[in-house]
Amino acid sequence: MKLISWNVNGIRACLIKGFEDFFKEINADIFCIQETKCQEGQVDLKFDGYYDFWNSAEKKGYSGTAIFTKLKPINVTYGIGIEEHDKEGRVITLEFEKFFMVNIYTPNSKRELERLEYRQIWEDEIKKYLSNLNKTKPVIMCGDLNVAHNEIDLKNPKTNHHNAGFTDEERNKMTELLDSGFTDSFRYLYPNKENCYSWWSYMGHAREKNIGWRIDYFIVSNNICKQISEAKIHSAILGSDHCPIELDIEI
Repeated sequence: MKLISWNVNGIRACLIKGFEDFFKEINADIFCIQETKCQEGQVDLKFDGYYDFWNSAEKKGYSGTAIFTKLKPINVTYGIGIEEHDKEGRVITLEFEKFFMVNIYTPNSKRELERLEYRQIWEDEIKKYLSNLNKTKPVIMCGDLNVAHNEIDLKNPKTNHHNAGFTDEERNKMTELLDSGFTDSFRYLYPNKENCYSWWSYMGHAREKNIGWRIDYFIVSNNICKQISEAKIHSAILGSDHCPIELDIEI
């Protein structure tokens, strides 16, 4: 199976920048997007052979997730069942026969870390949610998780140490998640590979200079990590400040 995840930073804007061309060319079995920034009915996006599922934020032009899948799911869940966390359209879960597919757009802690406290609560609830799913069948989770886990995952770790996305608190929560029975698919295959990023600031020609962060992930249950055949970062694909990432897995 070929799986794709991409924070499109507004699907309507990304459509103008070649989203459909990449979608058709990559021919994924499941294609997850984050930060759709649209409400139901604001975009008519259908692809032959795919079912599509959308979860929009209550706030217009903000957050949001969607999944396109060739496989028909057994069940679809929007959010994690906690009202406080489910207003921003950040989670979609598809249940298939052999696994759960979970698409997540993690809240940004923001400048001045004004949302860091909320972020810690979110992380605990997400870990609990994924762990409960994992008791039933394996989980494949993807999305923009808004954290560079280790120093190798961003260009300038020292100057960003206390900035949103690279605080000790956020990194520790990622460690806790992985320690609870999950694997970072990219680092599973490429533990020491450097200069591999999925997000770049629009400022200072950061993308041209590859001054980036790896904050987009495919996270899988430990009991299926040996079935991973490839994990790719499509850094040459434009259209957003993030690039698409790919997981190839036999399941």
